[in-house]
Amino acid sequence: MYKTFLLFLILATPAFAQTHAITTTFVADRKAVFATVESVDTLIARTRVGGTVADLLVDEGDMVAAGDVLALVVNEQMAPQIAAATSQAAALEAELAQARDDLERAVSLLSRGIIAQTRVDQAQTAVAVLEGRVASANQSRDVLLQQEREGEVLAPAAGRVLNVQSPSGSVVLPGEQVATIASDHYLLRLNLPERHARSIAEGDTIEVAGAALGGDVASTGVIRQVYPLITNGRIVADAEVEGLGSFFVGERVRVHVTVDKREVIVIPRSYVTTRFGNDFVVLDTQTGPRDVVVLLGQESPDGVEILAGLSTGDRLVQP
Repeated sequence: MYKTFLLFLILATPAFAQTHAITTTFVADRKAVFATVESVDTLIARTRVGGTVADLLVDEGDMVAAGDVLALVVNEQMAPQIAAATSQAAALEAELAQARDDLERAVSLLSRGIIAQTRVDQAQTAVAVLEGRVASANQSRDVLLQQEREGEVLAPAAGRVLNVQSPSGSVVLPGEQVATIASDHYLLRLNLPERHARSIAEGDTIEVAGAALGGDVASTGVIRQVYPLITNGRIVADAEVEGLGSFFVGERVRVHVTVDKREVIVIPRSYVTTRFGNDFVVLDTQTGPRDVVVLLGQESPDGVEILAGLSTGDRLVQP
């Protein structure tokens, strides 16, 4: 009988309602902007010699490795010059062979006392002079051969060919552009109004709406560099995003950037009820709980923002 009475008292005792004290917190004010996919480095493959592009080995969109041959530039004047240098070197080598034979005969005659030492010295000098001329001719020929080999336009780095400026058959000068190559490291380049220049910094997190880029792209990224130069009222920043690659350079994607922080009131969504199109909360007052109309703002995982109707220090009652 006594246990039954205690159970009745426990069931009859009203449960205490949950309460929530109103405090302020700082939330990030995010701005939606467009960013473009850019390469960290954009390199230019240039010619080292003048001539005609005899063979173009790449096209826009091709992936290349550092040192790959992109094009072959041929100078028609190089072949006759190399032939002339080769013939001159061959003639000097023949003269050198004859001079060495003369030196051997002079040494033999000197040993038998037929000629004087002066003749041997003259033969040795002739051999030394010809050896120098042969070496000079060979070096001149090597220079021409190296110039011919420099007709190969090499990729300065690994990446993707963005543009080909000199098609096959075009005449180029030394230092002229042949192709533009984007390195295989990509990032997002943001353009923001200059009023946000002091609100963003290296290390800030951005949210990427990269559904159009594919599922391999991370949903967040980190700002790696903020450029100090403001151009046309815009500030530029670069952000690293995991999985960003194999896309069109210049492709646009929407991102959200934290540009400021503001002090707001955020309460759990369960404390809000909606009746007749209005949002209410139960406010704990000295005279007892009473309904108060509030104006709601943005919702987040932490709760819902209160724009009007509550103040710091108020206490809410769970409806």
